[in-house]
Amino acid sequence: MAIEVFVGIIAYLIGSISFSVIFTKKFAGFDVRDKGSKNAGSTNVLRTAGKGVALLTLICDILKGVVAIYIAKFIGDISDFEHIEILVQIAAIFVVIGHTFPIFFGFRGGKGVATSLGVLFVINWQIALICLVFALILMVLTRIVSIGSIAAAILFPVLTLFISENYIEPGDYKIFGIILALIVCFNHRSNISRLMKGKENSLK
Repeated sequence: MAIEVFVGIIAYLIGSISFSVIFTKKFAGFDVRDKGSKNAGSTNVLRTAGKGVALLTLICDILKGVVAIYIAKFIGDISDFEHIEILVQIAAIFVVIGHTFPIFFGFRGGKGVATSLGVLFVINWQIALICLVFALILMVLTRIVSIGSIAAAILFPVLTLFISENYIEPGDYKIFGIILALIVCFNHRSNISRLMKGKENSLK
């Protein structure tokens, strides 16, 4: 249990590094959580600070997920942990929770989509690619980022039912997929409310 807790804490702390706040303060002179939708994510950075800062934020948020998973795998390997896939799943969940509730930034973070994408590409590149393409198609068709994000989150656990290859570590990822999807959907609860009312923001 000690290793699982250790991995969870490390992943949470990595996720708690809020690059959207750091970069908007450094390059734009404001805290992104005080502008636009008040969300500490790359979409709000795009709307309030421009493409360059948004791209940098997106890349770094994705890398948080990548780094957390590889650290979990490394710890599992050097400790001869029997079920490394469990450590991978713990790291994935807690890095997204850290992004959402960052301890270093007053527990006011983003919605975890970019970090979840980084997590997925390391865990299973095939599933990640399908989810990404699906999300991008919906975003292009609707011009609404949240629709693509929510739909891709829901698609992920469905794909784990049918795809059993290309995982970073062999194992059962079905329950993990449901948990991750629920976290992302929960983080988009305000977007879901606006979508139901037809008031969700769209990209120009």
